[in-house]
Amino acid sequence: MRKDFFIIYIIMCTLLLGGCGADQAVKKGDKFWAVGEYYDAAAQYRKAYAQTPSKERATRGERAQKLAECYRRLNQTNKAITAYKNVVRYKKADSLTHLYLGQLYMRNGNYKEAARSFAASVDSLKLTVDSCHLQLAKVGLESALKAPAWKKEGSAYTVKRMDLFNSRRDDYSPMLAGDADDQLYFTSTRNQAQGDELNGITGTKSADIFYAQKDEKGKWGKPQVIASELNSAFDEGACCFSPDGKTIYLTQCQTDPNYPRYARIMVSRRSDAAWSKPQELIISNDTTCSFAHPAVSPDGQWLYFVSNMSGGMGGLDIWRCRLLSATEAGVMENLGAPINTPGDEMFPTFRPNGDFYFSSNGHPGLGGLDVYFTTDGRKINHPGYPLNSQADDFGMTFEGKLNQGFFCSNRGDLRGFDHIYSFYNPEIVQTIKGWVYEHDGYELPAAQVYMVGNDGTNLKLSVRSDGSFVQEIKPDVDYVLLGTCKGYLNHQEQIRVHPVKASHEYVLQFPLANISAPVLIENIFYDFNKATLRPESKTALDQLVVLLNQNPNVTIELSAHTDCRGSEAYNQRLSQQRAESVVAYLIAHGIAADRLTPKGYGESMPKRIKARVAEKYQFLKEGDVLTEEMINALPEELHEQCHQMNRRTEFKVLRTTYGMFDKAGKLIQSPAAVPPSKD
Repeated sequence: MRKDFFIIYIIMCTLLLGGCGADQAVKKGDKFWAVGEYYDAAAQYRKAYAQTPSKERATRGERAQKLAECYRRLNQTNKAITAYKNVVRYKKADSLTHLYLGQLYMRNGNYKEAARSFAASVDSLKLTVDSCHLQLAKVGLESALKAPAWKKEGSAYTVKRMDLFNSRRDDYSPMLAGDADDQLYFTSTRNQAQGDELNGITGTKSADIFYAQKDEKGKWGKPQVIASELNSAFDEGACCFSPDGKTIYLTQCQTDPNYPRYARIMVSRRSDAAWSKPQELIISNDTTCSFAHPAVSPDGQWLYFVSNMSGGMGGLDIWRCRLLSATEAGVMENLGAPINTPGDEMFPTFRPNGDFYFSSNGHPGLGGLDVYFTTDGRKINHPGYPLNSQADDFGMTFEGKLNQGFFCSNRGDLRGFDHIYSFYNPEIVQTIKGWVYEHDGYELPAAQVYMVGNDGTNLKLSVRSDGSFVQEIKPDVDYVLLGTCKGYLNHQEQIRVHPVKASHEYVLQFPLANISAPVLIENIFYDFNKATLRPESKTALDQLVVLLNQNPNVTIELSAHTDCRGSEAYNQRLSQQRAESVVAYLIAHGIAADRLTPKGYGESMPKRIKARVAEKYQFLKEGDVLTEEMINALPEELHEQCHQMNRRTEFKVLRTTYGMFDKAGKLIQSPAAVPPSKD
């Protein structure tokens, strides 16, 4: 009898202590939940649920619901489904329970069960005033009924998991950078991230931004840690770049054990080869809202971002504000319908052609976050399967003007971790790729290109740091492009775009003549010891005619030079005659005589070597002057090359105001800054 009593006593104590332990676990879980640490909260709720007796059905139902909410936010789909089914089993389900179950079944590709849950949610929500969740339930039901057919229909997209970039943890939000899209920045919680502590939100290390680099052969290297102050001990991720690539905008979420975390957008500038320590971009003085997932418009004037602030349509919305400077934002505005919904709209980005991409769980789709895009802000397009899947698909970045690049998805990962994928769509895209550079010199990153087409196109294009630009074009359109830069003559190109059956890129060169330095006219040939122009000189001289017609306010000196062989008097006379021959050709082709001054310099002005020429001829260096003494000091087999460089024809700008003023000095016309019309 004494033994039985002792056993009963032990059991009673265990139950009492277990109940106290469960209550304590719930309190700890609630504390973690309040500051957004769902991973740590789930551990406490799981402990509390396990210690709650089966007969306490209401309590188990309540604790199952807390646990389910944590798993849902952690993307642990199967665990969340099990927990919500326990909520239903213990009769604690409400309309939102069925809505969330439907969304989770969609993420598992179980569209039949999803349809049942959404239908139950719709029936329940009809009896409430919760119009936002009712709309989400209706969209979910539509998706569940149509998703199997959408998935079977498929699309032209092909996707491939990029194992080189991925780890055993989260890898997401890829963003291409660099003039040649040869750098890939992305967010990861891999072991190489800074810090030693695990994040209470995710149970992994806090996220950092990593990058990978292409080599000269176009092969991607392994991801690298960024050696600068860009990353911190906090969560960093979801970054984007300004059009010139010199500014990076990123999301940062600081930690605080006592208060909820609110994401904010940070700004870092590139200094030499390193990124500066990020500074916060103040979008709003409201410190109780999150601002995340930045995206800069192709023209660099607008910053798009995600926020949960009031005034939205429900959940997370996409907003935008004008960038007054790289670190200063203007007034905000919500993008509104049809982009935003009562659900979550996240990860905005732009394709270089201006198409706007984002991810959402509030539009009809295949499950989880799906990728959508709009070309006009009115019609929302769904790219279909396999770009989209039943899981979360988001974070697009595009390589050039083609419909290819990278995105991320947690498809097929039972732990809910995101990974980077490549995508490709063989749509036909025609582009112009051009380079603006100094004639016989280097690129001009300060240049601009004006582009007009007979379809009404009228664009002002900035160039990258390497002087290049890429612009999408349309078939059956005539385009005129004018390369300009302060201190240089304009250069114009024209193309007619024909329909094609495969993507095609037109390559154009815009060599700009410096108005303050002589410009070499290449491929000018004369008969031996004569001033007679040879026929093969016609191409170069015709290009000079075009240049002078494109710059009608310019007068030039046309100069001819000889090598040091022969007498000075003979060389002087021959060079003068050759300069006059070129001027005569230009006059015969419509250039006014008073815009041209022939000048022969003989051997008196030997060539000064520029950096680009020095790269071509290894025995020379920048600043060398090809005097007779210098040439004679070189090996004899190099003499003829030097003499050839001295025998040259050049022009230099004398005036840039020709024909602009009348005899009284009044302005009668202004220089054309852009092509005057599409005609």
